[in-house]
Amino acid sequence: MAPALGNVTPYLMVLVVVATLGPLQFGYHLAELNAPQDVITCEKKSVSTLDKLMSYGSKTSPVDCIPMGPASFAAISAIFTIGGLTGALAAGPFTSCQGRRVSMQMTAAFYLLGSAIETFAKSVPVMVIARFLTGIGAGASTVIVPLYISEVAPPGNRGFFGAFTQISINVGILFTQTLGYFTSHGSAWRWIFGTGVIIALAQFLGLVIVPESPSWTANVKGDVAHARRALQRIRGKHSNIDEEVEAWGAGDGRAPSERERLLASNDLESPETGSGLLSSSPGGPRSQRAHLGFVQVVRDPHCRPAIIAVVGIMFAQQLCGINSIIMYSVSLLKDLLPTSSALLTIIISIINLGTTIAASPLPDRLGRKTCLLGSIIGQGSSSLALALAIRFDLKILSAIAVLLFVAFFAMGLGPVPFIMASELVGPEAVGATQSWALGANYIATFLVAYLFPIVNEALNNALGGAGWVYFIFAGFALLWAIFITRSVPETKGRRDADEVWGRARRTD
Repeated sequence: MAPALGNVTPYLMVLVVVATLGPLQFGYHLAELNAPQDVITCEKKSVSTLDKLMSYGSKTSPVDCIPMGPASFAAISAIFTIGGLTGALAAGPFTSCQGRRVSMQMTAAFYLLGSAIETFAKSVPVMVIARFLTGIGAGASTVIVPLYISEVAPPGNRGFFGAFTQISINVGILFTQTLGYFTSHGSAWRWIFGTGVIIALAQFLGLVIVPESPSWTANVKGDVAHARRALQRIRGKHSNIDEEVEAWGAGDGRAPSERERLLASNDLESPETGSGLLSSSPGGPRSQRAHLGFVQVVRDPHCRPAIIAVVGIMFAQQLCGINSIIMYSVSLLKDLLPTSSALLTIIISIINLGTTIAASPLPDRLGRKTCLLGSIIGQGSSSLALALAIRFDLKILSAIAVLLFVAFFAMGLGPVPFIMASELVGPEAVGATQSWALGANYIATFLVAYLFPIVNEALNNALGGAGWVYFIFAGFALLWAIFITRSVPETKGRRDADEVWGRARRTD
């Protein structure tokens, strides 16, 4: 059933659009090197069949590239995830102290600076620095933007608006792949990075009209009157906001301390990273138990199985191989079809976006674990089919296998891990568990981003031909399917973590 959107105002939609420019740039920069890889590294002058046809017989434009080998290019690609991990872990404490609006302005500044350096980079070290800076902005955005959206969205529509984060990431991927198809030639590839400057500037300017989160204003600054006015403007002047104001705990005009709410533990903790890519802050009453820290959740016998499960599904999300396609498909799939691999990558991005939107109701209908297992089995089967198709030069089957590979990811492994990270533990451990989730996700992403081109080339040289690496991804899929079957419980329809882990019986 579609959510009721009675409290959704045009002003709220503007705020959501501006805010989600942050995750959009995450997807944009994640995939920005895919299409122009061979041009940047001096292997080709163009990756677009269309550009080759249009330039036939004309004067050759000067070569503008940065000579590098697979290891150097892998380092440039992977450093983005190191920046992302840095930004994600720093964003929680920073946004707690400085607020959501200032935090989003900082992410826009990192995007702007990193994109500007990329645009004019002439060497590998400069590209590494630039990608690290954009990675910081991207990682921080994955924490701050879902949190901000959950705090400005109507309580009954938080799930609906929470999906905008993942959708905007996929829009960014599609945009940069499409732009790369038309600009990956000569020196035009620098416009891919220059466009990143334009998007970051648009976000920075758009944040001028974005108000601070009313919840943060009330609970941290203690300015309930200002927070109420801001919320009233967001909801519309005729909307009743009394219930939301009471949920702040500010009915008497005095707000609880955020330090008391979020920093109760003396252990290392990153509380606000509990937003993840798709999750939203719970709207119910807060737990009276002290919040558990980053180390405490591992020591707690009730939380330890959840941490193992969360880290496992985050590694499964990446080690089944999705970013080998998102980040390297143009180079990997060249000569796969009569058409250019850059064009095939655009189709892949469209499939990714469309399937993400279409499959968003499935976790609530079929269950989280069911979606995960179906997604992993589908990806593993597609990996095996892709490996065999490449080995036996079955080009059409290869293309179909790639499309199915991406579609199966969007059905489960894409959104579900971040949903489950907040459902496997009680509210006292959500923040620390999400920190573990983000850390595991970025580490696993780094492993794929850095090692994939190196391992792929090594296997191809050692065994002859191409496609061998997808046998490895198929094997990983089998292992992760066994892990999830044994170690990850279903959370759909469970009221709390005790019921998820069988520590309490349902009474209804």
